[in-house]
Amino acid sequence: MRLEESLIKIKHVTEDTIRGEAAEVDKQAKWPQHSIQNLQQEGLAGLVVPAQFGGLGHGLSGLAKACEIIGQVSASTALCFGMHCVGSAVIAAKPTKAQQKQFLEPIAAGEHITTLALSEPGTGAHFYYPQTQLLPVSEDRFLVKGKKTFVTSGGYADSYVVTTAGVDPDAAMHQFSCVVLEKNAQGLEWGPAWEGIGMRGNSSRSVTLNNIAVSTSYLLGEMGDQLWYIFHVVAPYFLTSMAGTYLGIAQAAFDEAKKHLMQRSYSHNGLSLNQIPLLQHRLGMIWAKLERTRQLVYHAAAEGDKGEETALLAILSAKAEVAHCAVDVVNEAMTLAGGIGYRENSRFDVLLRDARAAHVMSPTTDLLYTWVGRAVLEQPLLND
Repeated sequence: MRLEESLIKIKHVTEDTIRGEAAEVDKQAKWPQHSIQNLQQEGLAGLVVPAQFGGLGHGLSGLAKACEIIGQVSASTALCFGMHCVGSAVIAAKPTKAQQKQFLEPIAAGEHITTLALSEPGTGAHFYYPQTQLLPVSEDRFLVKGKKTFVTSGGYADSYVVTTAGVDPDAAMHQFSCVVLEKNAQGLEWGPAWEGIGMRGNSSRSVTLNNIAVSTSYLLGEMGDQLWYIFHVVAPYFLTSMAGTYLGIAQAAFDEAKKHLMQRSYSHNGLSLNQIPLLQHRLGMIWAKLERTRQLVYHAAAEGDKGEETALLAILSAKAEVAHCAVDVVNEAMTLAGGIGYRENSRFDVLLRDARAAHVMSPTTDLLYTWVGRAVLEQPLLND
């Protein structure tokens, strides 16, 4: 299936299912089960899985545009789908034959949802310093011990890509590794449901890993590959999915502002708001901010798909710029809508709450700009 055909399908699912479920997902902090299932049924779950493993192979460009489309209607659903795609990309990066059969083929067939379990309660935005331990107990068995936080689709995904620190929590980064845990693994203990003010439907939960026994066949790549995965797969795919999602939020806010200006008029003189020069100017500035940010996101994704050396800088910058864009555009759009835009539980209410998460979702905006600056100044990215 060509990318254009896949995006058309995503638009159909977004309008036919995701839009109808979006309000309930936000109001009840409900995981978007029907929306995710519909995406699976339409053959879209393998969006970034390479074709040789049965997937669509659309890469970063496909992921950015897919999350943008979904994010215009439900940011929570875009986040869940995006994290599934990131997890899929991580598993697909260096799969064994057994992992292809156990994970990638079911993902491509719409029978398996995966996600990431990276963040931890003590490391903050520094998710690349896991304290979760991978303890060898025999030649072919490990125990996984630790705690993860903000696990998207927590309790709903079929598998979880987990970063670990090896035997010694203070091990050097080259000793860190990645494993996959299945949802029914003995020792998974889920924390309470997510109660955020925004992104309410993504089931972002904590999980305690109580000495989970796992075969070495669940190790991704080689022992010590975590850092490679972080910068070659996790960061590009995660940041691209987030950039697309928040770009969708910004587009939705712009559309709401435009609709308001097109439909409203003053009762005392009949003048339509779309005829007022100041409002035309303000909306034009919003459009320019949105469009230049979109072009950065698309450019960064395309560079990443081509394997260009400068791609990572563009991808880091794209997520940071989108965070500012989403918050700024929603704020400006609400101002253009006047008092109507400030109604509780309005569309702007949801968009503002969802957009604000962009700055704090790791890697945070400040951290991303710092990484870009370090790279430009020929300094190591990770010296904190």
